[in-house]
Amino acid sequence: MNTIPILKLGEYLLVSIQVDMHDRLALQLQDELTSMLVKTKSRGVLLDISFLEMVDSFMGRMLSNIAAMTRLLGAETVVVGIQPAVAITIVELGLTLPNVRTALNVDAGMEILRRLVDFSDQKGGYECQQE
Repeated sequence: MNTIPILKLGEYLLVSIQVDMHDRLALQLQDELTSMLVKTKSRGVLLDISFLEMVDSFMGRMLSNIAAMTRLLGAETVVVGIQPAVAITIVELGLTLPNVRTALNVDAGMEILRRLVDFSDQKGGYECQQE
């Protein structure tokens, strides 16, 4: 079975998907990423999907779930490298991906992560809002 490498770069994790994704591999990535996030105490995740040529509704939900899970674990996630055909498919499927921040490329994604982590540090971490 294929695995997707998760690299630690300073206080961030870099995940570059370089294989065709299938449902089982997506679930495996979700488990391994959250485990590594806790183990390394990383503050952000950069998820590069530039290799993916097709995203179905399951994969769209997985991207959103990964972003939500990492946020619950105290980290931010930015997805980079979305191909035009993938963006079109996501919109045509009616997926909203509310938890997913995106950037065009790795450099822009890293800048967004830095800003988000700096903002979190200034605020003293994430706060639960009560109504």
